[in-house]
Amino acid sequence: MAELPLLQDPDAVDLCGTVERIVFHNEENGYTVLRLIPDKGQTVQGKVRGAPSRSVSREPVTCVGHMINPQAGAHLRLQGRRVNNPRFGRQIAFDAAEEVMPATTEGIRLYLASGLIKGVGEQMAGRIVAAFGTDTIRVLDEEPERLLKIRGVGRKNFERICTSWAEHRGMRELLLFLQPHGITPTYAVRIYRAYGNAALAVVRENPYRLAMDIHGIGFITADAAAAKLGFAPDSPLRVQAGVLYILQKAVDDGHVFLPHSRLTEEVCRQLGVVPELVQDALTALELDERLVREPLDTDEYLSEEKDDTERTAIYLRRFHHYESKTAFYLHRILASPKSVHFEKPAAMVEKVAADLPLALAPEQLEAVHTAARSKIMVLTGGPGTGKTTIIKAIIQLFSQNRTRILLAAPTGRAAKRMAESTGREARTIHRLLEYSPKEDGFARNENTPLACGLLVVDEASMMDVMLFYHLLKAVPLGATVVLVGDVHQLPSVGPGAVLADIIESGVVPVVRLTEIFRQSAESEIICNAHLINRGEVPLLESSRERLSDFYFIRQNEPEKAAELMVDLVRNHIPRRFGLNPVDDIQVLTPMLKGAVGAASMNALLQEALNPNGLEVRRGERAFRLHDKVMQIRNNYDKDVFNGDMGRIVHLDPRERTLSVSFDERVVPYGFDELDELAPAYAISIHKSQGSEYPAVVIPIMMQHYMLLQRNLVYTGVTRGKKLVVLVGESRALHMAVKNNRTRKRHTRLARRLNPSV
Repeated sequence: MAELPLLQDPDAVDLCGTVERIVFHNEENGYTVLRLIPDKGQTVQGKVRGAPSRSVSREPVTCVGHMINPQAGAHLRLQGRRVNNPRFGRQIAFDAAEEVMPATTEGIRLYLASGLIKGVGEQMAGRIVAAFGTDTIRVLDEEPERLLKIRGVGRKNFERICTSWAEHRGMRELLLFLQPHGITPTYAVRIYRAYGNAALAVVRENPYRLAMDIHGIGFITADAAAAKLGFAPDSPLRVQAGVLYILQKAVDDGHVFLPHSRLTEEVCRQLGVVPELVQDALTALELDERLVREPLDTDEYLSEEKDDTERTAIYLRRFHHYESKTAFYLHRILASPKSVHFEKPAAMVEKVAADLPLALAPEQLEAVHTAARSKIMVLTGGPGTGKTTIIKAIIQLFSQNRTRILLAAPTGRAAKRMAESTGREARTIHRLLEYSPKEDGFARNENTPLACGLLVVDEASMMDVMLFYHLLKAVPLGATVVLVGDVHQLPSVGPGAVLADIIESGVVPVVRLTEIFRQSAESEIICNAHLINRGEVPLLESSRERLSDFYFIRQNEPEKAAELMVDLVRNHIPRRFGLNPVDDIQVLTPMLKGAVGAASMNALLQEALNPNGLEVRRGERAFRLHDKVMQIRNNYDKDVFNGDMGRIVHLDPRERTLSVSFDERVVPYGFDELDELAPAYAISIHKSQGSEYPAVVIPIMMQHYMLLQRNLVYTGVTRGKKLVVLVGESRALHMAVKNNRTRKRHTRLARRLNPSV
């Protein structure tokens, strides 16, 4: 027998067949196990010309490899090699998978009947193929109107078939193109929905549009795809996309804009380009109305800007609009006459105060007087200073005039707390403004404003500039607005520093509450929170004579601290305080990574508290039946929002769905939507804003030193209602409490409201 060429692989195969079933598919990385029925007469060919052929039986063969969106019934061409898996035996490990249109009438019938095309079942597939035979695929592509002659194809079903066929073909071509570039099927679907049948052409012409237009596809992914397509590192399209990427990262970090020199420096560093290319990109993006350049005043950011030509703020266009119009709407409300008038405001305030079960302190009384005479006011103070009591008094005051009153908060949990404390309905700001997923906007705006004379917004420190813009846009000009919040907490997760900027501007009256009342002074949580806020280390030695509500447990090793926290949550706290380990106890951590970060702690707590649940994996995350989970981005279609927490109450691997109960409302999710959920046994302190929990456990370790700031610890501690347990190193706690150097966010709202600040 002639010797085989040196580079030939005798086990190489090139195989065509029909997918009988999908055994396993990981949507995150595309790893697939499927059973393939080889085509009749199919042979396994060696990759090198002249290699011997082997006949293949029509028994299904197991094939393993990476592909996207595999479907039973699809006709595939697989290229790979035979392997002998020690556990599963002989398989074909494929390197490439390409869907091909079947050529025989039976193959076409099976293909159409597989469920790939909406509106076509087994019987319909048979009638279509009987009518058009091997010409069926061409008819579907070029003369779909001929389907109307098929029995059972009415106009409505015809439109479904045509739409589904076009989507399937367009999606198939797009998926094949994107597969080598590391873009998952979930994002491919979003790309196709964004661009339709032009998707492939758009991606080929400018892959950087993926980063600009498709939420979830970042610049790095688009840049890698562009490099494979031959785009040069100094391509103008690349630099423009890089500028937008850096600006969006800044927004994600809380900034509304970046100074010119800082933006240029970041783009040059991350893209490896010269400043001249960045200037060209800024000009092009400004002409394209994607960004706005605005001169900074002479006393703004002088240390960062090199000369007058560079003393400029660079905004993504929409955030310039949000910030500038926020100032406009706020000024307009302040300049408008007050619609609610009190004939004898002082006497009415005194009467309301007298009817309250507790006497108001002078600063609390002043807050009610301020609400009576002001258009907009800010009420700020720490825990135990009586903010809720004042809100009740203000509501009672305006009720005397039969004023329409609306209560709102940025998150569902904060709104629920507000409703419980006031005894009145409170809604999230999104629900108050009647967000419409279909219209992708708010029904309430300046043309259809809210119907109220008083609007009270709690947890106002959580509002970012986007949300505040939409809220002010819908406020009636004559209404009174009361913004309530604790300015010493962490700033909003989104961009801006709305509450702090309004206070700094000095354009509205601000009432600061500082006195802790007797009933609150008995709580070590509240006393220690105020010590932290003043830069003093909290009292770490609790009284042994009674159960305390604040503890510090020293543990210097992160791994041991993690074990200790699991033991506290599972055993000690439930046993000693009678709390449920899942529903009542929340681990709050400064960061996501590390031994006591949210990711690691979630894995440990999930195994300790819910070890045997039915499970589905999404990347490194595991979701189990009965798990506690959090929504991590706004989903207006489902009416759930970033920070909402619930429990998984249903999980069906066959249907690839699960359901989460949020405050007794059950919301369904497909497995392709699980990137919107995260396990929530442990969450970041940032994510806890606006919420309260019966008990919180917080690690304070030196490995978090980059994040150890006073407002972080203060926010975490003030989330605990009945019990706070800190676990970690004394020096880390000291460092955090003494560090009040919070990072300045780049915003201009205070300057827009009052140019003299």
